[in-house]
Amino acid sequence: MSIPVTIDAGAEPERVRLNGDLDVPDSAYGVVLFAHGSGSSRHSPRNRNVAKSLQENGLATLLLDLLTEEEESVDRRTAEMRFDIGLLSTRLIDAVDRLGGWESTRDLPVGIFGASTGAASALVAAAERPAAVRAVVSRGGRADLANAALRRVHAPTLLIVGGQDQHVLTLNENAAEKLLAPHRIEVVAGATHLFEEPGALDRVSELAGGWFDRYLRPPPDQAQQE
Repeated sequence: MSIPVTIDAGAEPERVRLNGDLDVPDSAYGVVLFAHGSGSSRHSPRNRNVAKSLQENGLATLLLDLLTEEEESVDRRTAEMRFDIGLLSTRLIDAVDRLGGWESTRDLPVGIFGASTGAASALVAAAERPAAVRAVVSRGGRADLANAALRRVHAPTLLIVGGQDQHVLTLNENAAEKLLAPHRIEVVAGATHLFEEPGALDRVSELAGGWFDRYLRPPPDQAQQE
């Protein structure tokens, strides 16, 4: 069951309040923060589909709007804010910090799932919060836009790209060369940028779930102690 939440992000006088939906299954072993991009929001059906799959596998999820309603209105006309990686990253970092303050999520390791330009923000946030962010998954992401932050990422990173999304695949291959953290590129055969083909999004959910399970789930001996 989703719980509506709000997060105050940014510094005065530009501080804003962002809306999100938090789901915390019983005995959750980690929490995944979703970073939307390219004009999307927490209502993205693709990301909600992936989030539901993660929840069924024991992960808490936070789907968060990184832009206010007013900013989204401007962005729909100009497409300028979706590429403001500095702005989006700052807000995502504030969200990571907020997860560490809520009773239901403060003890959970954090993963970030970034789509499109949100993937760049996810990687920047991982670079800035290495102790909190334990894993990153990118879906059709613009990892290249993280620029210099790529070399500072410690979190294991999975880059998922559609086999028919050749331009973005090339950008991810170039970005992967700069990553010093453990990383892998997974190509979903036949999928285009939005993974709308039958079975493509299911494959994304499967890959993301496996990656987060590998890097967020505590080792058996630690789990027994807890």
